[in-house]
Amino acid sequence: MTTPNNPSADAISWIRLSSCYLPLATPISDAKVLTGRQKPMTEVAILFAEIRTAHGLEGVGFSYAKRAGGPAQFAHASEIAPALIGEDPNDISRLWDKLCWAGASVGRSGLSIQAIGAFDVALWDLKARRAGLSLAKLLGAQRDAVRCYNTSGGFLHTPLDQLLVNAAASVARGIGGIKLKVGQPDGALDLRRVAAVREHLGDAVPLMVDANQQWDRPTAQRMCRTFESFNLVWIEEPLDAYDHEGHAALAAQFDTPIATGEMLASAAEHWDLIRHRAADYLMPDAPRVGGITPFLKVAAMAEQAGLMIAPHFAMELHVHLAAAYPREPWVEHFDWLEPLFNERLEIRDGRIIVPTRPGLGVTISEQARAWTRHQAEFGDRG
Repeated sequence: MTTPNNPSADAISWIRLSSCYLPLATPISDAKVLTGRQKPMTEVAILFAEIRTAHGLEGVGFSYAKRAGGPAQFAHASEIAPALIGEDPNDISRLWDKLCWAGASVGRSGLSIQAIGAFDVALWDLKARRAGLSLAKLLGAQRDAVRCYNTSGGFLHTPLDQLLVNAAASVARGIGGIKLKVGQPDGALDLRRVAAVREHLGDAVPLMVDANQQWDRPTAQRMCRTFESFNLVWIEEPLDAYDHEGHAALAAQFDTPIATGEMLASAAEHWDLIRHRAADYLMPDAPRVGGITPFLKVAAMAEQAGLMIAPHFAMELHVHLAAAYPREPWVEHFDWLEPLFNERLEIRDGRIIVPTRPGLGVTISEQARAWTRHQAEFGDRG
């Protein structure tokens, strides 16, 4: 808690949580849909946390859920939010621990940690805004622009002719690489799509594929061997996200790098993956691991292990975190979240330009307010 007799001390005085549902123009299908394990995705649930202090400082953060979990994230965040009222917003690490213990009976990973992520991002945004720095500069930026690749144009529901159009349009827009979804029950269809895009774009354009955990070990062996000839940047999630031994065997056997990690929901789970040497590219997702505080722990472990990183989704946040990583990273470009914010990221020469505005450099749009289904406020806004 803040010290009452310290007149310079600030304190969190007000919090607003908003549960916003972002509609997708087209139902989205990856390999999990084609194998019958999930339904097409039609919306993304966004959990916004807005924090204000007694001195009038503000910060905004967010987490998200796909297909399920949005109402539960909002409910858990609403239960633990009062623990922040009256606290010093500077003590981000301590406050993360406090929120974690406030909900520890439901575990220290997964949904409960993702709810904490919205608060944690808001506190870091507030801290950077107070310093008058972008989040990247506050963390110690290594670069002013980060390599980016597009995923949103390469899903399996997209017909092949449209896939070629999407890929070419992304490259023309200035995006650096193209990722294609694979993992269909018929592997020959995957090979046909990848071969067509490679021929259409040429050998110079970086190309990645993502099987979304849908291969078993024998299938992954065969497909990774076949994909070696396409000069891919990586093969993503060829196996179940928790099959670290299987991923490690693929990473050791093939020249094409293996990428995984986006589904892991804590720093501890990432450490288990790293110690197994299960990836060449680590793909942490800050909202999924609980925010920026645990993401920085994952990044430190990845750097020590000599790994490259390519943070998953949420480019508005991850461009800052990737900019601070010592080894040259990739950031995933999705245009899905753009309507949520008043600002847009600039893309040029294969890279996303790191925003120079204070904090994350984003403000919540009126459209996001209109898509909000539930809100809860705590404390006194003043």
